[in-house]
Amino acid sequence: MTNAFGAHSTTDEVLAGVDLSHKRVLVTGVSAGLGVETARTLAAHGAEVVGAARDLDKARRATETVRAGAAKRGGLELVELDLASLRSVRACADALLDDGRPFDLVIANAGVMACPKSQTADGFETQFGTNHLGHFVLVNRIAPLMKQGARLVNLSSAGHRFSDVDLDDPNFERTPYEEFVAYGRSKTANILFAVEFDRRHKERRIRATAVHPGGIRTELSRHMTEEALTALIDGINASKPEGAPDFAFKSIPQGAATSVWAGIVASADEVGGRYCEDCHVAEITQGEGLREGVRSYALDPARAQALWAKSEEMVGERF
Repeated sequence: MTNAFGAHSTTDEVLAGVDLSHKRVLVTGVSAGLGVETARTLAAHGAEVVGAARDLDKARRATETVRAGAAKRGGLELVELDLASLRSVRACADALLDDGRPFDLVIANAGVMACPKSQTADGFETQFGTNHLGHFVLVNRIAPLMKQGARLVNLSSAGHRFSDVDLDDPNFERTPYEEFVAYGRSKTANILFAVEFDRRHKERRIRATAVHPGGIRTELSRHMTEEALTALIDGINASKPEGAPDFAFKSIPQGAATSVWAGIVASADEVGGRYCEDCHVAEITQGEGLREGVRSYALDPARAQALWAKSEEMVGERF
């Protein structure tokens, strides 16, 4: 069953015939794009979805169709979460812990990409602070709510191939800032976090994985000009293997498919501690460009443990 899907599969195709009644799922970033689609398909199949977003008014407008589609089966509730503020992250986690209801699946979907150099409320480089550190604190704080058999799905990207993490200078204090290098560091961190979280929790039958949704036109690319986007696509095509088709954008339902495949459909042992793309587990590949596969440094267990320790140091909290 898990090998029946690919790059063009949609969320509804992946979840066809799957009943998620009595399942509870947390999805971050439900104010646009992949987060809304992920929440929609999970709720439509009966899940109780908790959607986290920085702008709750925007999230309410964006999820009107989610609530309408969930009326007969699952449900959707919204919680406030600004991943660029650890105060907000901790407040969100505390509220979920106080509520006490457990989760079967956590999908760390929210993120930013290729933004100008800036800092989070806590002084971290924005992409690393938002994409990695915010989720690192949130997920670890609510880990006691994850049931045996639960899963964590971190949204990473083929953009992890731009750069490994830099544990000596994570905030670009000594390194010249480049938007996509910073993005690559944060997306590599998303994978390494899944690797180490999986190692720490698999004895409780809680597994973690990271996924690349594919190239999709969403708000994530709002900081990129059309010229920069065209140059990126030209670079992808220039580095593709001989005979491979040119790059093509996925639809949003196709982009969210790997998240629900890895979180619901695939076997836990198949995806645990791995990196997935196009509804399958990716192989380790080298070479230039944003081609298929995952860089070996993103799955390095020692690197994952070092990132965990550095992240704890940066946020001032041990997990």
